[in-house]
Amino acid sequence: MMLENLWQQYQTALKGFLHAKVANNEDVEDILQEVLLKTHQNLSSVHDQTSIKSWLFQIANNTIIDFYRRCHAKKRHEEEVQWYVEPSKDLIDSFTPCLEPFIDQLPSAQRQLLRAIELEGVTQKDFAEQHDIKYSTLKSRVKKARASLMAQFDNCCSFSVDSRGNVIDFARKGKSCGVKGNNAK
Repeated sequence: MMLENLWQQYQTALKGFLHAKVANNEDVEDILQEVLLKTHQNLSSVHDQTSIKSWLFQIANNTIIDFYRRCHAKKRHEEEVQWYVEPSKDLIDSFTPCLEPFIDQLPSAQRQLLRAIELEGVTQKDFAEQHDIKYSTLKSRVKKARASLMAQFDNCCSFSVDSRGNVIDFARKGKSCGVKGNNAK
């Protein structure tokens, strides 16, 4: 049997079958195209013309199963990826007053660098271009400035971190850590 004749004869019934199993019209159209492709690729394997209808609907059913498996895998993957969410602008804005006294204690170049990148949101590449610095050099400077900032934090607090390096708890080491403008008393 020719593919065109087969498709003309069963396309409407297949579409109705797919609509009964899949709610979204675009998904039905995609699955129908996939069924057509599979039919074209495997039509030569059908030797009994009386079983074509059941064979065709079996392809449709298997394609629906594959569709739902892909949807489930995609949903699971999205859930795994969503464990990390960018900090909100409000959170960063509320943390900035706590961070500024520490940054203000750094040498001028480090202070300027961290203010731009960490507080103002300038990308490292943009900062490097604006200040005519090689990007690799800037990355080293950022790393050094962050280490200096962390050293200041270490003077004031003890941190507990998880396996990814995220702070999960902290404790103040003393009544005052000596940072000007710090509210710790």
